[in-house]
Amino acid sequence: MSDDIGRVWLDSAYAYARDVLDQQIPACEYVRLAAQRFDNDLSNGFKRGLFFSERAAAEYFRFVGRYCRHYQGDFAGQRMEWGPWQCFVEANIHGWMRETEDGRHVRRFRRVYEEVARKNGKSTRLGANGDYYLIGDREEGAQVYVAATKREQTKEIFDAAAAIIEMDPRLQRLASTYRGEIRYKRSVLGRLSKDAKRMDGLNVHAALVDEIHAHQDSAVWDVLRSAMGARTQPIMRGITTAGFDKRGFAYQLRSYVIKVLQGLVKDDGLFGIIYTIDDEERWDQEDEWRKANPNLGVSVSLEDLREQCAEAKEMPSARVEFLTKRLNVWLHGETLWMPVEKWRACHTSGINGLMPWAELTDGDGLLNAECYGGLDIASSEDLCSLSLCFPLGDKRQVFQRSYVPEAALQQRFAKGDKTLQQFVDSGHLVVVPGEVINQKWIEKDIELVCERFDVRSIFYDRWNSSQLVSNLLEKEIPMVGFGQGFASISAPMKELMRLTLVGDIEHNDPLLAWAMSNVVEVKDPAGNIKTDKSKSSEKIDPAQAVIMAIAGAMRPEEPVEKQDFVEL
Repeated sequence: MSDDIGRVWLDSAYAYARDVLDQQIPACEYVRLAAQRFDNDLSNGFKRGLFFSERAAAEYFRFVGRYCRHYQGDFAGQRMEWGPWQCFVEANIHGWMRETEDGRHVRRFRRVYEEVARKNGKSTRLGANGDYYLIGDREEGAQVYVAATKREQTKEIFDAAAAIIEMDPRLQRLASTYRGEIRYKRSVLGRLSKDAKRMDGLNVHAALVDEIHAHQDSAVWDVLRSAMGARTQPIMRGITTAGFDKRGFAYQLRSYVIKVLQGLVKDDGLFGIIYTIDDEERWDQEDEWRKANPNLGVSVSLEDLREQCAEAKEMPSARVEFLTKRLNVWLHGETLWMPVEKWRACHTSGINGLMPWAELTDGDGLLNAECYGGLDIASSEDLCSLSLCFPLGDKRQVFQRSYVPEAALQQRFAKGDKTLQQFVDSGHLVVVPGEVINQKWIEKDIELVCERFDVRSIFYDRWNSSQLVSNLLEKEIPMVGFGQGFASISAPMKELMRLTLVGDIEHNDPLLAWAMSNVVEVKDPAGNIKTDKSKSSEKIDPAQAVIMAIAGAMRPEEPVEKQDFVEL
């Protein structure tokens, strides 16, 4: 075996990815997706200007392997040795590069979200990383911060970084700790919190944000991210265990990471990995535990997990703690409705995901075809969506087009959120100039739909009726008011789920897939279901429009009358 720790740990990272994909290592869905993303990018990343630099990854590994020692417990004084899963995570973060417009090679990932159960050595590893960004990353005048909502919450990682320096004489000669800061030449590693006086005016090279689940909002994250603009290859790393607030910032960030891993959102600047269990019903099974505890047998004791599991079976409060902190399961809050993998299985390349009026010919099989529409108008300052459903035998083909005011899109961009840009680029999201949506754009598209297809009905939310609907009714377009309560929307939601589970719905639309993954289901005592926009972390308008289109296709025998509506 090579004596070069960089080569050894690189080989370990490659082997870990292969073993996960070959199911040789127990791994949850999100870890498998991270391994698949790594493997895919090794083959195809060059098409997007990405490449994996073994030299860069090995440089990081050599710093940790040569200079960083454990500072407490049985391993105190021994050199740190990353396990295969840690090698995989760090190889991704430090090995992937991208080429800038002026030909420079810089780190690809600027943001990292890592979720793992307690006792898996995250604070020790973040402390070593802080020292690397301070000393080993070759950044002149680096500002490195351990960040949290409160100053005392920054202590664990900062103390780990300081202790690692104290354990190695060579690092001691390079860096010094004084008055709550670690200094190396003109670089500094400090502590930062929401209540600090100097949150503004920073020039951050690296930020380490521990236990994001404790952050009530994104304030700290946003300030740090905006303070990185002047750096060539800054990095912000968030690491956490699961929490309880599914409406908070951490869970929203987690949901976004999952969409990136699933391929629903493209974000080459974000690395994410989540270690949790796949089946909450099997929470007491040891083969599930390893999925959330990749350091099992090293820093995580199997005997300790067994004892806590036995206690959890007898005490509800202990069960909550065991599931959340030792198995990394988010508890409480809302449940997402659509299983993404089932929806993805209905994707077909046989149709263009764009509305089928562009360059439509008789050969497409849809010209003059029976068609049902759904229109989610929402507010004029927000996303609006028009969907079409074509019954083709037992199958259903669905299309949608959504509209967003340019001002609303720019507001998202200003916050650093460019999620919707990819859907603009693909043509599924139309940007309407101005502060609000000019509904003439939608009206014109609906008129075109009615010219091209045999439109039997277009369902719309009758509580959000507008001048648009009145104009369309005057043109004898079959608009149907449709309630959004349990009694109205439960049946088409269940029908859409049935079509998805049996593979009888066809789609090819990334914006619709993204919206489906945002839908939260709520139930009434009778078992009826509906969507709840207020409980969804992101937009669901395209999905809502498709559900209404499905409702129309379920009632083709009913006559359509002007301003007809379905009661709540």
